[in-house]
Amino acid sequence: MDAATPGLLTPDVLDRADIRAALAEHDFAAAFTLIKKWGGLSQNRIASACRLTPGKVSMIISGSQRVISFDVVCRIADGLRIPGSLLGLAPRPWEGEPNPAQHNQPDAAGDRPDADEIPWRPDATVDLATHLTRSDLVMDRRALTRALAGAAVTGAALLDSLEGWLVPAATVPGQRRPGRLGISEVEELETTAKAFRQWDHQYGGGLRRKAVLGQLADVSGALDDHQAPAVADRLYRVMAQLAGTAATMAWDSGLHRRAQDYYRLALRAAHAGGDLVFGANVLAGMARQMLYRDRADDALQLIHLAQEGARDVIGPRARAMLHTREAWAYAAQGRIAGFQRATAKAAEDLAGADADGTEPYWIAYFDEAELAGVTGGRLLDLARADPRRHAAQAADKIRTALVSRGPEAGRSHALDRIGLAECQFLVGDIRGAAAETDLAVQAARGTQSGRVRSKLGQLYPYTVGHRASRPVREARDSIRELLSS
Repeated sequence: MDAATPGLLTPDVLDRADIRAALAEHDFAAAFTLIKKWGGLSQNRIASACRLTPGKVSMIISGSQRVISFDVVCRIADGLRIPGSLLGLAPRPWEGEPNPAQHNQPDAAGDRPDADEIPWRPDATVDLATHLTRSDLVMDRRALTRALAGAAVTGAALLDSLEGWLVPAATVPGQRRPGRLGISEVEELETTAKAFRQWDHQYGGGLRRKAVLGQLADVSGALDDHQAPAVADRLYRVMAQLAGTAATMAWDSGLHRRAQDYYRLALRAAHAGGDLVFGANVLAGMARQMLYRDRADDALQLIHLAQEGARDVIGPRARAMLHTREAWAYAAQGRIAGFQRATAKAAEDLAGADADGTEPYWIAYFDEAELAGVTGGRLLDLARADPRRHAAQAADKIRTALVSRGPEAGRSHALDRIGLAECQFLVGDIRGAAAETDLAVQAARGTQSGRVRSKLGQLYPYTVGHRASRPVREARDSIRELLSS
């Protein structure tokens, strides 16, 4: 352990052979017992540092409960400042930092105006875009660490700030400088925004996030000039698409609050550019984020807001997508009838969708394979509570998606693979589950998506407790290796 990264355990404690052996085997009953003895830490101190309850620590030490969650292993490493190498993990983010206390210092670049105070006016949207991109493009490691800890806004604080979506856009006040951006330049920006969106949809992750933010800053600068109305409308639509891509990339990188900031910017830009259909799509993205945060009520409100705002202009394919998000929220609430009704509506709308390209390019991904994959994922959610009733049906839907979209689907393919592996565990097919887990890990290696890694982390506990099964042990090791890289 580097002396520059102070923690609760001194280097001589972490150098003990017995402690290192216990950590390497993830034998936390032995590890905690030895840490209490040689490190002088109480059970309460260990619990506080690792964000566990004292009762949980007591059960781990007694051997009545094992640590099987990859997330908990990471919390133990970070809480006790145990270098990742001792636990079979990659180096932890704090390793080598000169002073962890510096993370508590304020960072002016991270300050942002309260969304409730920003009027739903095009020029205010440009100012918001300028502020967000400027602060993100100069974000250093400490600011990134704080951003990772930022929690998404929920409840009335979120929903009330979006009410302006339903009100017509205000008139733009007089601009300061003349601008002469032509249609050809706007078309180039539209092509770039489309390419970024396609890359993110396929691979996920935040590898090109800085490039998206740079392009977004350029569009913001162009809108700060006076442009012809037709050019300005298209620029706002480009801004909306770039901000939407920035949101999903931030989310995939674990920046949940920042993702929400860009979603809200995307919604305001779509509103300013008169693109109600894309605005509804942004709200669907925000709803999905809430569903991942276990806020089904908020998600349902966001979907209803999207449906209300775009009711008169939305096409059948986009409408079907909204119904699947609605079904997701119902499933999360345990409303089986509502889930089935919304899913049926999605299938009906999709059956009526034309293949002639009359709907926007960005909704073309929502086809029969996507509907099957999304429906299978929601049935899997239900199967965790009632596997006998829903697990086999979930597996059938996910297999349908896998047949229709192969590895080229990137993130979606990986999520399908992980979901099918979990279905196999739930129905008790351990050998089949191990084989599917291997395929899931292979698929996950082809994407940088944080969501994919998060789902793998949720699959990990299923692989624990099968010591007699060599395939399961190997599957567990492959998940650990990938999540630690």
